[in-house]
Amino acid sequence: MNWSPAELQAGVRAGDRRALARAISLVEDGEPEAYELVRALYPDTGNAYAVGVTGPPGVGKSSLISALVRHVRGLDLTVGVVSVDPSSPFTQGALLGDRILLDASGKDLVFLETVGTGQSEIEVIAIADTVLLVLMPGSGDSIQALKAGIMEIPDVIAVNKMDHPAAKTMLNEVRSILSLDRAREWRPPIVLTEATRGENVPELWARIEEHRAHLEEGDRLAERRRQNLRTEVFAVASARAKGHLERAVAGDEELRRLLDEVGRRELDPLTAVQEIMQKVFRLDDGNDPDTR
Repeated sequence: MNWSPAELQAGVRAGDRRALARAISLVEDGEPEAYELVRALYPDTGNAYAVGVTGPPGVGKSSLISALVRHVRGLDLTVGVVSVDPSSPFTQGALLGDRILLDASGKDLVFLETVGTGQSEIEVIAIADTVLLVLMPGSGDSIQALKAGIMEIPDVIAVNKMDHPAAKTMLNEVRSILSLDRAREWRPPIVLTEATRGENVPELWARIEEHRAHLEEGDRLAERRRQNLRTEVFAVASARAKGHLERAVAGDEELRRLLDEVGRRELDPLTAVQEIMQKVFRLDDGNDPDTR
């Protein structure tokens, strides 16, 4: 079906699945029409609660999300789920755009899943109201996640595969690491789960709801969303500017020459940066403090 902009906007607002699928495709493919669509629908947002689900590959994030979706649908909540692959060139901003679309479509709850690790984890923090970190006992990636400081990310933690012999050991390890951060106002609860059987999923959802209640005390949720949106605007702008800069350098023989000169140590890096910025963004010393 060929959607006009007005038809697509109306379809998303009405919760039409075909319209929503088309809109999400436009956002994730970085199509020019996505900008006008998001701009038109943004005033209709702010009602859906977003749960970002992150963690190392292979720990069962998708299975756990499916179990959570089945549970919350039994509570008469409308749910949207979106996954973004960090290998996509349009990942930065895609999760935010998808959240906006699902919010505008009338969903009560949105699950945002990162397919992989790295930059997409950072983006989940920037747009989720509650961040759920999923770990798995016996996984080297999970242990590395603990060592890499990822424990600063979550609001709730699920240790999946609770039947694993090392499940309780991992729970204790995670609890020990969390106890080191005594300044944190919210102490992330840890739940042992088995996603394929839906075991302890109601308990996990209860912990997510407790975090939501914590945020809704006073102005915490509104402030978190304000800060997250400010962070995401800068993140998306930075990613787009970087892409523009890379394309500009790749297509300009003079700019490529500057990089070659740096490589040969004939030109210092800061001077190269200054000249590239001047040409690509028309910035001079007075407007570009990072090159002074």
